[in-house]
Amino acid sequence: MTTSPPAPSYSAHLDTFTRDHLPPARLWPTIEFTTPDLRYPDRLNAATELIDVPIATFGADRPALRTPAGEIWSYGELRTRANQVAQVLTEDLGLVPGQRVMLRSPNNPWTVAAWLGVLKAGGVVVTTMAALRAREIAPIVERTRPSIALVDHRCAEDAYTVRDTTLPSLTVVEYGGAGPGDLIARAAVKSGAFTDVETSAEDVALLGPTSGSTGVPKITMHFHRDILSIDNTFGRHVLKLAADDLVACSAPLAFTFGLGMLVVFPLRAGACALLTEAATPLQLAEIVERDGVTVLATAPTAYRAILREGQERRLAGLRTGVSAGEHIPQETWDKLRDRLGLKVIDGIGATEMLHIFISAAGDGIRPGATGKPVPGYRAAVLDPDGAELGPGEPGLLGVIGPIGCRYLDDQRQQNYVLGGWNITGDIFHKDEDGYFFYRSRSDNMIVSSGYNIGGPEVEAAIDTHPDVLESAVVGRPDAERGSVVCAFVVLRDGVTRDAAKAAEIQEHVKRILAPYKYPRDVRFCDSLPRNANGKLQHFALRRILESEQAASA
Repeated sequence: MTTSPPAPSYSAHLDTFTRDHLPPARLWPTIEFTTPDLRYPDRLNAATELIDVPIATFGADRPALRTPAGEIWSYGELRTRANQVAQVLTEDLGLVPGQRVMLRSPNNPWTVAAWLGVLKAGGVVVTTMAALRAREIAPIVERTRPSIALVDHRCAEDAYTVRDTTLPSLTVVEYGGAGPGDLIARAAVKSGAFTDVETSAEDVALLGPTSGSTGVPKITMHFHRDILSIDNTFGRHVLKLAADDLVACSAPLAFTFGLGMLVVFPLRAGACALLTEAATPLQLAEIVERDGVTVLATAPTAYRAILREGQERRLAGLRTGVSAGEHIPQETWDKLRDRLGLKVIDGIGATEMLHIFISAAGDGIRPGATGKPVPGYRAAVLDPDGAELGPGEPGLLGVIGPIGCRYLDDQRQQNYVLGGWNITGDIFHKDEDGYFFYRSRSDNMIVSSGYNIGGPEVEAAIDTHPDVLESAVVGRPDAERGSVVCAFVVLRDGVTRDAAKAAEIQEHVKRILAPYKYPRDVRFCDSLPRNANGKLQHFALRRILESEQAASA
């Protein structure tokens, strides 16, 4: 076992920004390497392990990436294009190891090539979702200071806005368009031969922004070894992909859940990923049936929608189903098992931990439980002082493993780590057999359809509407989405409280934030509940919603 190592004896990073902005080692959680798979050499480039090593093992002609439109990239083609991207970055754009490159795109093959190309060149990937607006991207850019942004041409406008307002030195390169400076056009004239930079296993490879419960995202920092560790734990011991699997996942690659399911796990197994840029649950079911998907990963919301529409037969070809983002309801799990024989793998992960750390598969599943710690991890239920609680006692979930929370230069590091444990913000209890059961969130994060939405961030957006005096946002339980964003809004005097005004506020939020964050339920009120010190009492609003739910049950 090893704990919190010092700076690596060797680093390929000439730009030391990420190493300089790691939290002090005394604030790190305990890091453990407890299985043989988790022992790594000093020099390690995750991209080499994800594409070059599989080619040596499985061959270059195997399909690596597919799209619903029929596009297919082999492992050899993916490596060539990733190498070409690395050449563009280093030869044309002057990237040096350690510099950050922001990616912004829907899920498509060139995004995977760009992600791999950045790592091959020794760069650090900054992942962002295509759905985010300039207001949401700006604090990420301001904190990570990327040198280059590789963006899909369809969502480049916000990148230019952020460059012009936040970081003028940022070089924005589009791809998928028609211009001569397009990344794909630049890559086409490169040889495709590139020697991967020999990064350290402890060089930062990935900066993953959290959802930002206060509107200021925390930036998680992950090493090259961390990227492989999610496969050497959950991937190898729970998911167990085979080389003939075709994997589909509804999550964006900017979510570490999607990154694992569509890039890390399939490539390491010699399997193929089916990349969908956008699909409703029913469209996803159609794709699964038509294209012969064998492994599907999505949120419980999608499974529920497919069942509600009676389309679960389209999932009959699945060998494995994975559910994450929120706890899958027992009723949904039972229906999929009873109607399809599909025992969906549930799991909990965190951006801070990169992927899933508690789960179970097959006969190891206990219905209603999230599962047990994945090999390589240990977990406990803790009281507020960090003492372990006994079976049946609810408390804070604490996790320790080969990956742990490291925020980029952020005082909130101290809030996530308690006595060496990563404290995820979830309330769990465990039973006598060591199975963990989800109870609730301990903070003001709203989990809706698998997306984490920070209530204060939505409040801040609502409050910029000229007719709004103040607002409070909480999660309302919802049978389909788990929770939906519910906004209690106080309007200025004389403004009509009606459906039209509610819709206007909803559209206002959609223009400021990613559309999935808008309040689906807007309620007007005379005032908001506050304590004697004037502090807003969100719990009182939650009680209103809980009372409504109880009355309608």
